[in-house]
Amino acid sequence: MKRGKRYVEAAKLVDRASLYEAADAISIVKKAAGAKFDETVELHIRTGCDGRHADQQIRGAVVLPHGTGKKVRVLVFAKDAKAEEAKAAELAKYDLLDDNHENLGDQI
Repeated sequence: MKRGKRYVEAAKLVDRASLYEAADAISIVKKAAGAKFDETVELHIRTGCDGRHADQQIRGAVVLPHGTGKKVRVLVFAKDAKAEEAKAAELAKYDLLDDNHENLGDQI
């Protein structure tokens, strides 16, 4: 199979017969990066766990340092003191129980 120029250049940086430490692998990935967009890296780890057994499943989540870049909107359904508490915490920007909410969909 014929490979592209960038792939061939990146493949020269990696010795497939050797194992790399995490710091070395990250530096190789950074050297091989050449796209005009944010690239992703996929990581595979052999844990020796059998995922068919509930007590051996591994799950987790990662919190990105700068978030996802999407605007987060929170809608609070509350009355009286709790509504004021949400407004004070800047969770609620609009009061849905007000009579002046005809064009609320355009503002959100």
